[in-house]
Amino acid sequence: MDRSAIRVVLVEPSHPGNIGAVARAMKNMGLEQLVLVGPRQFPDAEATARASGADDVLARAQVFATLPEALADCGFVAATTSRERDQYFRVADVREAAGRLVSEAARGPVAMLFGSERAGLTNEQLKAAHLLVRIPASPAYPSLNLAMAVQIVAYELFRADGVVVEPAPAAGPLADPAELERLYTHFAQVLEEVDFRDRTQSGTHLMARIRRFLQRAELDHNEVNILRGFLTAVQRRRRRAGES
Repeated sequence: MDRSAIRVVLVEPSHPGNIGAVARAMKNMGLEQLVLVGPRQFPDAEATARASGADDVLARAQVFATLPEALADCGFVAATTSRERDQYFRVADVREAAGRLVSEAARGPVAMLFGSERAGLTNEQLKAAHLLVRIPASPAYPSLNLAMAVQIVAYELFRADGVVVEPAPAAGPLADPAELERLYTHFAQVLEEVDFRDRTQSGTHLMARIRRFLQRAELDHNEVNILRGFLTAVQRRRRRAGES
């Protein structure tokens, strides 16, 4: 496993002690890249104390103001959740997800997202995820401490590194979140231009559905370019028709 290609991304962590405990959990399992998005308090003495020997992981930690910045150049993105989500998300058990992350890390940077201690990840923060990860737990109390959740995922990544996993398809790197956002913006623009609208009662779900099935398709850079080329061709043909 290319450990440097796997990012553990903590979104809006509120307790510095948890950041330190996460660094320790990562070092236990050989992970190196800790990324923090909008931490409430970092650096902090409590984080250093809880890291307990993983000071090097803390020292390398990158801090970003926004999630898109943290995910820049990541092809495959997985995100943890303990709540029921939109049915169009693909959901995997943590062991299955770990195997996939290890496989994808062989062809480019990947990210594993963890939400804040209080609220987890919002639907907006999940937009870049190709896969949601569930950690099996008692239905009576399924909520895990942030560092515990990272420890379990890190262990499964460590374990998956020693297991033969199906290699990633022989294709180029997956499109990163910024490329996908440009595609979705282009798609929405063309839908508006050709007056293709959501005909359901609420009339608000069409673009969300399109975004979700394209996320499940896991498009690479060339496939994004093909779709954008097609959308541009539609726009040009429509403009020529309007001129005539």
